[in-house]
Amino acid sequence: MYRTKLIKLIFIKVNFTKKIVTQITPFALLALITLGCSRDRVNNNNPYLADLSFSVQVNLNLPLYSNLQFAGNSVKVNETNVGNRGIIVFNTGSGYVAFDGACPNQALSSCSTLTLNSSSATCPCDDAVYSLFNGQAPGKQYPLKQYRAELNGNTVVVSN
Repeated sequence: MYRTKLIKLIFIKVNFTKKIVTQITPFALLALITLGCSRDRVNNNNPYLADLSFSVQVNLNLPLYSNLQFAGNSVKVNETNVGNRGIIVFNTGSGYVAFDGACPNQALSSCSTLTLNSSSATCPCDDAVYSLFNGQAPGKQYPLKQYRAELNGNTVVVSN
């Protein structure tokens, strides 16, 4: 008698578990696919800077950008419609990073264009110094606005 009840309980539990798994699995799979596809997107929520869409190629063979072939060097790219105040591309030694050329903690103004100092950038409005290795400045709310940077041959492709 106890054996029969135990078998019934196991059967009920197996059927219940099977039913839940078949109902949850499609939802879980959809959530995993949706949330798992990010394309290395960086959180760029900043009330001072516009979220602009662009793509620019920085050819490392050109004299203007040849310094980027060496670790610790950076260049400013001032092309129309690229970043809020142009972009800064930096060779970290293990890859490339790209940031907006505008001060991230200031509204756009005559003093909100970053000045470049090799491995750092300074905001003339408040003299904040941002590291180009991580985009941070001590005591500042917002880091530099980062863009996607990918090396493709001798060209760094920067996009948002």
